[in-house]
Amino acid sequence: MEIFFDFLSLKKYLEEIHYQGKSVGFTPTMGALHQGHLSLLQKSVAQNKISICSIFVNPTQFNNIEDLKTYPRNHEKDADLLQKNHCDILFLPSVEEVYPDGEKSEHFDFNGLEHEMEGRFRPGHFDGVGTILHKLFSAIEPHRAYFGEKDFQQLRIVQTLAQKFFKALEIVPVDIYREENGLAMSSRNAKLSAEQRREASIIYKTLARVQQIITKENFQKIDEIVNTAFEASSLKLEYFIIANEENLKPLENFDKSQPMRAFIAAYAGGVRLIDNMKLN
Repeated sequence: MEIFFDFLSLKKYLEEIHYQGKSVGFTPTMGALHQGHLSLLQKSVAQNKISICSIFVNPTQFNNIEDLKTYPRNHEKDADLLQKNHCDILFLPSVEEVYPDGEKSEHFDFNGLEHEMEGRFRPGHFDGVGTILHKLFSAIEPHRAYFGEKDFQQLRIVQTLAQKFFKALEIVPVDIYREENGLAMSSRNAKLSAEQRREASIIYKTLARVQQIITKENFQKIDEIVNTAFEASSLKLEYFIIANEENLKPLENFDKSQPMRAFIAAYAGGVRLIDNMKLN
């Protein structure tokens, strides 16, 4: 596995790969890798000649400075995992390399997707996501890029970014990878205590319950059921939304003609967790 720390060296190395017409798959990460990340890489390896991963904890997409400071980092362990899973190239830039003129985001219009859900609770977050991915896509010029459905709103944002700026790039969604108790795998799970990890299964259980009753109860009743479930747990519910999965607009009634998905954000102590589930 080749490792690069700057854009210039990476782009120069990739010139020959692109010239030879080899397909390039790209998996951007913030490190603290788990099996969910590796499932993205494995899909890339299966579909491309060359697979690239990046590790960069992007400061411009964090709203909480403490979250940025405490975000788990273990680049040596991550690099070993990537090599064992047949990653060809690791890009590991510094903050100064990515933001030589200071940690500032560009502003993006994602057709309103950026104002829903996470956008309301994390202002500027998706400008940070758009900024780093625009830089990475421009440098790497991948044929395919891989994103997990756990961050479903981010996935829709990235699809929109590609449609606007990288029309030849295929964005490949990958199913949510879950722990045995249903908790969606996340780097932030490493910050949970054993008890919090057990309790956090309420997120998946609640989404599964919503999926079961979506055609049987009105949305007001479903909202009450969700809130009651969290009130009986140690987790604090930040939001529960049923939305159209194309435009992410909240829905008030079941409509089988619309693709529907339920979204939850909740806190286990100081750890913010998100998850979602397709409903129809």
